Amino acid sequence: MKRPYRVIVAKPGLDGHDRGVKVIARALRDAGFEVIYTGLFQTPAQVATSAMQEDADAVGLSVLSGAHLTLFPRVVEELAERELDDVLVFGGGIIPEADVAELEAAGVARIFTPGAPLDEIAAWLEAALDAREG
Repeated sequence: MKRPYRVIVAKPGLDGHDRGVKVIARALRDAGFEVIYTGLFQTPAQVATSAMQEDADAVGLSVLSGAHLTLFPRVVEELAERELDDVLVFGGGIIPEADVAELEAAGVARIFTPGAPLDEIAAWLEAALDAREG
């Protein structure tokens, strides 16, 4: 890791299940990332504001409610409205394979589904952020 990257992890929308996102937050922290968990029931605007306030390098989103096609692109839009186009957005949750291409087209860099190895997530995030550093 070229430097300790700051990562916001968030639960946008009305999904109240946060065990998985807490596991991801801990795994990223243990891998050397600075992790800020915003808590449950965040709006896309709140997530983007947190990313701005915390000077985040990346935002990880978790949705289990089925609202990923609405919430993930809206977070990307909110980041762009704050001129945070350089913040890497990735996500996970119960997301059908058929929706992944649409999310990537909307600006989400990577989607991880249940069962993705934690070390794979951390390694991907490190490599993606290191590549941005040049």
